[in-house]
Amino acid sequence: MQLVIRGAALPGLDTPRPVAPSQLGRRDLIKSRWLLPSALYASPLFLCMLAATAHAQQQTAKLETSSSSSLPDAPTPQADVQGPAEQTTSAVGTASITGTVSDTSGAAIPGAQVSVTHRDGAPLHTLFSGGRGDFAFTKLPAGSYLVIVNAKGFAPYTSTEFTLSSDQSYLLPGIALSVASATTEVTVRPTEVIAAEQIKAEEKQRLLGVFPNFYVSYAKDPAPLTTKQKFSLATHDTLDWTSWVGISAAAGIEQANNSFAGYGQGAAGYGKRWAAQFGDGRISDYLSHGVYASLFHQDPRYFYQGTGTKKSRLIHAVSSSFIARSDSGKNMPNYSYLLGAMTAGAISNAYYPHADRGASLVFVNSFIGIAGRSGGAVLQEFLGKKLTKNSSKSANAQP
Repeated sequence: MQLVIRGAALPGLDTPRPVAPSQLGRRDLIKSRWLLPSALYASPLFLCMLAATAHAQQQTAKLETSSSSSLPDAPTPQADVQGPAEQTTSAVGTASITGTVSDTSGAAIPGAQVSVTHRDGAPLHTLFSGGRGDFAFTKLPAGSYLVIVNAKGFAPYTSTEFTLSSDQSYLLPGIALSVASATTEVTVRPTEVIAAEQIKAEEKQRLLGVFPNFYVSYAKDPAPLTTKQKFSLATHDTLDWTSWVGISAAAGIEQANNSFAGYGQGAAGYGKRWAAQFGDGRISDYLSHGVYASLFHQDPRYFYQGTGTKKSRLIHAVSSSFIARSDSGKNMPNYSYLLGAMTAGAISNAYYPHADRGASLVFVNSFIGIAGRSGGAVLQEFLGKKLTKNSSKSANAQP
């Protein structure tokens, strides 16, 4: 049995189509729902409607195809970025640590820096204790930890290692910080270094900014000189340029007065007097300030008193020619200067005229040397510091 749809020819329906018997019931159902008069199928109006519908479907398909090719790709979902708190640990757990920071008397310490670290010392979190000294670390993974506490004025604290399990709330035993012990830094320097600094300051001292005043110490607590430093200071003083001027002037005065007539006059006489002056001063300086000062462990410098009555200061200045200060700081007879003056006077017999040699020359030169030292010390005590440039810059200078 075949079912044939009758009517006018339609596109795609030029010939009748047989319908399978198995589909007859479905077609009957559709026919019953959409039963239209056969005249409608044959009408021109129905044909126009079918053509318009087909054209509209083609346009819609083209539009959908164009739209899908022109639209940009949808953004690809991105993984969540961890925040700062999440970056401090490799994993977030469910354990927690709580505690309280106090001092040894039990008073709370607010603002203490509390850090929780792994057992290997790698830091995890750091926070500051609250107003009651309390702190809490949460969302910690299971593992072994240490807690480190630092507070200003207190000794640092490090807990013993402990282990957390998942979901554990660990209460750290009471943290009692002890007061940090006061430390005083003391720098110990060799005495030789201190003495070198004092000598450096003394070598800048000049009376009226011109004449050397190297053998006066204004230091409150002068350091003893080594043998090398004693000879170095003697060389620096006795070979200063002002010494050459003084020697030349003294030889000229002796030439004018015809002192030590055995030297004669003229250039030869002046040269001999100049050499004698040079020998007297250099020999005396090296013997007193270097040789004997080292042998008897005495300090060749004059130590400015600067305080007390005028009488006590005068006695101190005059007695400096007879009383010396040892390298250990004690007073002792001034062997270095007395023997230096006498030895220099004895040596002078080798180059003074025969008529002027003898014991008298030794004692005369010694007396002149001692008297000159005493007079110079008095001037140093009362006027020297006022007239000396850079004296106030000496180490530990007294007022």
